[in-house]
Amino acid sequence: SHDCLSTQFGGEPTSYTRFSIARQMDGDNSHVEMKLAADDEEGGEIGRPEHLHASMLPPRRNGKNLCFIVMAAVLLLLIGFLIGYLSYRGRMQRVNRCLDGSGNCEMTPTASYFSDDGTEEEEVPGPRILYWPELRNMLSAKLSAARLEANLRQREGKNSFEAGKFEDESTASYIHDQFTSFRLDNVWNDEHYIRLQDKGSSNNEVFIIEDGPEELLERPAAYVAYSKSDTVTGKPIYVNYGRKEDFQQLRNVHVPMNGSIIIFRAGKITLAEKVANAREEGAVGALMYLGPSDYKNTDLLVPFGHAHLGTGDPFTPGFPSFNHTQFPPVASSGLPRIPVQTISSQAAAKLFRKMDGEKCLPEWTSGIMACKVTVSSGSNMTVKLAVNNVLVDRKILNIFGVIKGFEEPDRYVVLGAQRDSWGPGAAKAGVGTAILLELAHVISDMVKNDDYKPRRSIIFASWSAGEYGAVGATEWLEGYTTTLHAKAFTYINLDTAVLGSRDVKISASPLLYSLLETTMKRVKDPTMDSRYLYSRVGSDWVKRVVPLDLDNAAFPFLAYSGIPVVSFGFYDKGDEYSFLGTTQDTLANLKVKTDNLYPLMRTAAEVAGQIALRLTHDHELFLDFDRYSEELLTFQEKILPFDSEVKALGLTLKWLFYARGDFQRAADALRRDIANSDRENRIVRRALNDRMMKVEYDFLSPYLSPKDAPFRHIFFGKGPHTLRSLLENLEQLGVNKDSVDVNKLKEQLALATWTIKGAANALVGDIWNTDNEI
Repeated sequence: SHDCLSTQFGGEPTSYTRFSIARQMDGDNSHVEMKLAADDEEGGEIGRPEHLHASMLPPRRNGKNLCFIVMAAVLLLLIGFLIGYLSYRGRMQRVNRCLDGSGNCEMTPTASYFSDDGTEEEEVPGPRILYWPELRNMLSAKLSAARLEANLRQREGKNSFEAGKFEDESTASYIHDQFTSFRLDNVWNDEHYIRLQDKGSSNNEVFIIEDGPEELLERPAAYVAYSKSDTVTGKPIYVNYGRKEDFQQLRNVHVPMNGSIIIFRAGKITLAEKVANAREEGAVGALMYLGPSDYKNTDLLVPFGHAHLGTGDPFTPGFPSFNHTQFPPVASSGLPRIPVQTISSQAAAKLFRKMDGEKCLPEWTSGIMACKVTVSSGSNMTVKLAVNNVLVDRKILNIFGVIKGFEEPDRYVVLGAQRDSWGPGAAKAGVGTAILLELAHVISDMVKNDDYKPRRSIIFASWSAGEYGAVGATEWLEGYTTTLHAKAFTYINLDTAVLGSRDVKISASPLLYSLLETTMKRVKDPTMDSRYLYSRVGSDWVKRVVPLDLDNAAFPFLAYSGIPVVSFGFYDKGDEYSFLGTTQDTLANLKVKTDNLYPLMRTAAEVAGQIALRLTHDHELFLDFDRYSEELLTFQEKILPFDSEVKALGLTLKWLFYARGDFQRAADALRRDIANSDRENRIVRRALNDRMMKVEYDFLSPYLSPKDAPFRHIFFGKGPHTLRSLLENLEQLGVNKDSVDVNKLKEQLALATWTIKGAANALVGDIWNTDNEI
């Protein structure tokens, strides 16, 4: 300005300013580069050579024009800066709305703002943007209780849907046709050739033998799959629910169990776990019945079941059963190797009346007044069990349909339901299958007709042979074990979603706790429209999360493949649905249990649908890895009291504590990376999401063979490598130091420490950011 003023009044400027306008290609606004050049003091005025200075007249200046040029350039610069700033600010506001919890954020796949050569392009208007609240309300409005009822009634009038038989295959064909009619992007079948166990040519039998001839106790139509086919005789001993603590109570009073036939009632743990506990005690056979105090109106009912302590085909452990593939003749170590049979509670009561030993403890009676623990020492009474089950090879079908993601089709959520059942299976398989079909119909309609474009894919799966221990689901996992853990980031189980109405039953990975809580805050309670499900479960609902058991199809996804899972449903605590796994699991009996069946099914469908949509809708995966930091801290608090006992053995817990600290710091680092990242950058966003996806998988112990120890998850698996087994060993150390194998304890500490440390390293991300020291 000084130069301009001096020029206006005839003064000569002593310097000039050169402007260079350069456009940045990386998305920032244009900027002006200003270079100041002083007059060359030795070169003469304005840099002219001195030998020309005397002979040439100084050029005529038009200072006024120069000043206007300068001012115009500055004005253009400011206009360009303002346009660039406002454009950038608008884009950032759209992203930041995703972070404030309002849900009003842009959620359709975002087009690039730049072309391949780096120049900015004008955004082309696309389909309307569906914000999360609008999407959530759309799902709720489209779900139909009437369609759910129609789907469930497909099973009416049919007595059995046994895996691989006509009704199972017929239902598979129906589901395939339905998926096709919903216009899913792809529908396909997976065939598996598996070995199952079927009932023999005649029913299994149970006899009572006293001084006289054998007396037939019962010849039930039901059977237990994978029982050993044999005839055994032994003294009867009743062990309540057949849990480890129940057997411990009998050991405490010195009841010998070797060579006996163990009797237990259903409930608390799976039949396979009860049988495994009996076998450990040296039993030669096992019987199970439905206790009247737990299962009402079941005096004559005999449940079906399986005794394989595992999932999948037990004759191809760790391998998929594709196309009659031949494997070495190796059977699963989880097979019971003793005969097992279920009986009615009426038969159990008759057996107890024949026993003349000690009466049951009050909490063991199970509603049978004549309950006895065993026979007296002078009694000759024994029980004879004859099982003649036969092995059969069958083809089973898993049916799949997919809605492909528009941005990351190779990342997917899986919703699944068991299709087969030994009886009518209304609650066991019908409810879940009906919900599966309804969600496939509704979500496909949202995509085809309402402009919803999920970022990631949604797979709908109908499993067969679930009654035999999640065989269909496990064989699929085994068949694609090298890829599924890197692509499937959540499994939503729809089985047995309605078994009552009073209480909510939740089983889930900690990664999904926060999403599940958010969902329950937005889904209406079907029994009271004025409130949400969250008000029913309460703020401390996490304390009541039910651990997954072997009979839940979600279990192999979590414990075998390291995929986060959620299983949600309604039941009546303390008043079980009596007919699960029996020939009386009919629609009529289920409606007697709850007169609100279809609204409850619709609510369960809405919970599952919201979880699936949210996980495929948001930029950032809704997986709360901080929850595992809390789980590890809780575990540390449980084992801390045993620190002195461990030190007395020459060992230490500090390395395990340090590993937990490493995981905490890694989780904090990932949270910072997410907060500081550019959420509009797809490459960065995908890399961060992949790190979150792997958290569950990284808790599978890498030091064990999937073939020998398939359930390697240190939190939810089965075996001595788990944190629960380590805690049990430490507790035993406090009770009886000599009973603890120090080498085994040392190995357990090492496995836990390095698995947690490995999970921490994986969470950090790049190898150069990891710390190889504990």
